[in-house]
Amino acid sequence: MLSIIRADITTLKVDAIVNAANATLSGGGGVDGAIHRAAGPELLAECRTLGGCRTGEAKVTKGYRLPATYVIHTVGPVWHGGTQHEEEDLAKCYRSCFDAAQEYGVRSIGLPSISTGSYGFPLEQAVAIALREIQGALRRDPSLNVTVTCFDEETLKAYESARGT
Repeated sequence: MLSIIRADITTLKVDAIVNAANATLSGGGGVDGAIHRAAGPELLAECRTLGGCRTGEAKVTKGYRLPATYVIHTVGPVWHGGTQHEEEDLAKCYRSCFDAAQEYGVRSIGLPSISTGSYGFPLEQAVAIALREIQGALRRDPSLNVTVTCFDEETLKAYESARGT
């Protein structure tokens, strides 16, 4: 099942939330910073043991003080005009997150809009990629519950429009 909501991803009561992380997994701005703040310092301590994360990969940590059991960290691509495999890398982020979710027995997952904030990925293109990958994951596992969590009204409208709701 797919739900699209406007909410703070750190408040979701799901098995896992996805963190749109930076390559060092050390926290930062946007979703990444919010997740680190809400989870507490133990999250950063565990992240420091993981050796960073490359674009398109996913790494899993505990959720610590979050309602979610796990945090799946993925590094989205920075937009460079579409000339550096950004679309492929973004799709790989979602696939890597769903692979990690399956490995950890995750039944419910909260996703942000990866790379559409400070990384500059055009919103409509990113939404189309995200929805395509989410639908693929749901075809493979129809019992999975996916919640796309939009930070602002513009992102929410883009997802709803692309989904046809």
